[in-house]
Amino acid sequence: MATAYERYNLHTTPEKFFIEACDEGADAVLAIDRVSNEMTLTGKKDVPPSAVTKPICGIMGTIRLVAGMYLIVITRKRNVGSLLGHAVWKAVDFDVISYKKTVLHLSEIQSQENKTFLSMINNVLTTDGFYFCTDFDLTHTLQRLANTSPDFQEMSLFERADQRFVWNGNLLRELAGQPELHKFAIPVVHGFIVMKPCRVNGKIFEWILISRRSCFRAGVRYYVRGIDSEGHAANFVETEQIVLYEGAKASFVQTRGSMPFYWSQRPNLKYKPKPIISKTMSHLDGFQRHFDSQLLVYGKQTILNLVNQKGSEKPLEQAFAKMVTGMNNGMLNYIAFDFHKECSHMRWDRLQILVDTVAETQDEYNYFMVNSEGKTVAQQRGVFRSNCMDCLDRTNVIQSLLARRSLQSQLQRMGVLNVGQRIEEQAEFEKIYKNAWADNANACAVQYAGTGALKTDFTRTGKRTRWGLLMDGWNSMIRYYKNNFSDGVRQDSIDLFLGNFAVDESDGPTPLRVQKDWKFLTLPIIMLVAFSMCIVCLLMAGDTWTETLAYVMFWGAASAITATIILFNGQDFVDAPKLVHKEKMD
Repeated sequence: MATAYERYNLHTTPEKFFIEACDEGADAVLAIDRVSNEMTLTGKKDVPPSAVTKPICGIMGTIRLVAGMYLIVITRKRNVGSLLGHAVWKAVDFDVISYKKTVLHLSEIQSQENKTFLSMINNVLTTDGFYFCTDFDLTHTLQRLANTSPDFQEMSLFERADQRFVWNGNLLRELAGQPELHKFAIPVVHGFIVMKPCRVNGKIFEWILISRRSCFRAGVRYYVRGIDSEGHAANFVETEQIVLYEGAKASFVQTRGSMPFYWSQRPNLKYKPKPIISKTMSHLDGFQRHFDSQLLVYGKQTILNLVNQKGSEKPLEQAFAKMVTGMNNGMLNYIAFDFHKECSHMRWDRLQILVDTVAETQDEYNYFMVNSEGKTVAQQRGVFRSNCMDCLDRTNVIQSLLARRSLQSQLQRMGVLNVGQRIEEQAEFEKIYKNAWADNANACAVQYAGTGALKTDFTRTGKRTRWGLLMDGWNSMIRYYKNNFSDGVRQDSIDLFLGNFAVDESDGPTPLRVQKDWKFLTLPIIMLVAFSMCIVCLLMAGDTWTETLAYVMFWGAASAITATIILFNGQDFVDAPKLVHKEKMD
């Protein structure tokens, strides 16, 4: 199989970057002209002795900002573990290096905008969860890799990668156009990976969990919902659970993704904005595109819709059910399960109702398995596609339960578990399992919603706790603040990183120069002054109580009226994205 280089040195001169492959026997050097931006393959003999040298771990790619081109490199990595003998790395630190030696050619406004764009790139790079492997394809499941052609095996890692999960695909565009440079192109996935050696009955096996976030329709919680015109769902994540034991390997795949029709839920200062189903888009077209591709990649689908079947979420559930019926495809199975209603008053044992309901379907779908002789003894023929509103908290709880049921069967078949033994009884492994799934929930939640997941106390301990409820309240408060006052910048950062917005080479103004409406500053100041005066009047009473009451009522009414106006115009006061036109976001 074609591999990428593993170790590199970056040599910098005023005219060029030289990225030297330091693997044993390698002589290749990628030369990047800092003036013409041209990339060429050369040898170590061409690296000038005067160059400033530092070791790097890989190339994320290149991107154009206001000041010109920038090179993004991985400067520090941490070993996560070994997958079938291949080292898997987490990218920990990055460097964003300008081709230009100075920014003196920029005006003051351009310089400021360039700094803003740079901080956006760093905003994405510092979001935890970038992983890569230089001699194994992390973007594909074990089953997909087992069912490939000889031609596929000969492709470079970048060419053969599943583009849904290559988060630096846009950054590698320049390298991608030149096949001779592909060994420098490392596909980087975003999500979560954990690898744990485990012991049950004295038998040691490797347990692995991989969540791959799609870079299509990627973004933050309230600004990216539903699907786009190509059928890509928001917050789509493919999660694969792998078991390796004495040469045998097994894998169970699940997916999650936003309800695949056109709906939005813009932040507007309310704690829970009302979701709106589009009245102008042809839902069935996008819905059909989404499931056509899902059925092609994964086979049969059982949709587990976990949203509330009352209140603001009810119309979404009804629309989803109606579209599945309208598609009339025997490969699609739809199950609605009102998670919050079923598990109200902390009756979390009732989740077993759903697990039992889909047990027969799960047995039919099976899982992928190769025995110790290398023979494929089972293929996974379908997946569970789970969703709630965010596809985070409720979804992760259900996925962990279904994955455990699959694991029970796999470990028995491999001879790790004895007949009649239950995973739940293996205290040491159960702790590892629950904590890893809770960590997976947290990683996905931070990447999409900006905070750790809710309900992880159940995932970690198997029961709901008072402390867990308190932590959920705290995380919900932070989510509220971030979703309303910092997610616009986060969305812009992701769009810039993934190439959904490209910085123009012209000297014209960028969308960053959009000025806020006068209401944005004036009304909050009026409300603050009125509220402060109300407090002052209460503390410093007038000559009579009627005079005090009159002042308090006046300033109280002023602050209440202003607050009402602000809430009524809530969308004008939140931090909205600037780089992608609003209609495109919908």
